[in-house]
Amino acid sequence: MLSLQKPKIKMDPEINSQLKIGFIGAGNIAYGIAKGILSGNVLPANIQVSAPSLRNLGNFQELGISITHSNIEVVCGSDVIFLAVKPHLVSLVLNEISQHITDRHTVVSVAAGVTLATLEELLPENSVTIRLMPNLPCMVQEGALLFARGSHAKEEDGVLLRSLLHHCGLVEEGPEAWIDIHTGLSGSGVAFVYLFAEALAEGAVKMGMPSALAHSIASQTVLGAGRLLRDSGKHPAQLRSEVCTPGGTTIYGLHTLEQGGMRATTMSAVESATERARELGRKSAAGSRK
Repeated sequence: MLSLQKPKIKMDPEINSQLKIGFIGAGNIAYGIAKGILSGNVLPANIQVSAPSLRNLGNFQELGISITHSNIEVVCGSDVIFLAVKPHLVSLVLNEISQHITDRHTVVSVAAGVTLATLEELLPENSVTIRLMPNLPCMVQEGALLFARGSHAKEEDGVLLRSLLHHCGLVEEGPEAWIDIHTGLSGSGVAFVYLFAEALAEGAVKMGMPSALAHSIASQTVLGAGRLLRDSGKHPAQLRSEVCTPGGTTIYGLHTLEQGGMRATTMSAVESATERARELGRKSAAGSRK
């Protein structure tokens, strides 16, 4: 039976086990978040997901999660709703479900660029909203997630979200102004890392290493470097300097990267992705007012 109000003790594992979680949208991000939530105390029977086609829903079925084509069914059966659709579909979906949102619901949007103001404008007055930006490594529970609370979301709502998502990876809260930056840094940044890993491997192939081996070593290099960076607590520049020896191979390679403008190009890539996220937010806001 659905609760009539939000639980008051947010970090209680028993409370989390009783929560009803809904996903509107069945893409990779929704799947990764669902896997993380299932690693906690939420049972598959308490999660439901909707999507217009069966293309991705089978993945959720394999996790024991109920599937449907009805967004309204998900809303009526959930306490926390993850809105995981493309940004241009947010207005359409919220117009469909708005009348079914009550004061027991928490709406968590993972749509890039869609602001809290837009969400609150399209939902009933005093609706509890949270804007969350995860990234693809949530699928292997190594994600980087940043969220911002809406004007009616309390600190305990943030605590609840953290408790649900902590198995997904690093979960942090910040002001909404940081969300678009996080999109450029980590949401899009994942693809930047993949491009670098691809180029790293192709460099080895150019020098005569078999492609399969080169790509395997490149992926392990990225993984190992990332874990060392995270776990050591050292600044990237310090770790980089520890790899370099005077007149050695690494400093020669770094010199070539600097000649190619890698540092400035990467910074510009994060800036471009951030600005695009902001542009999507402006378009979403304009669409919601039509």
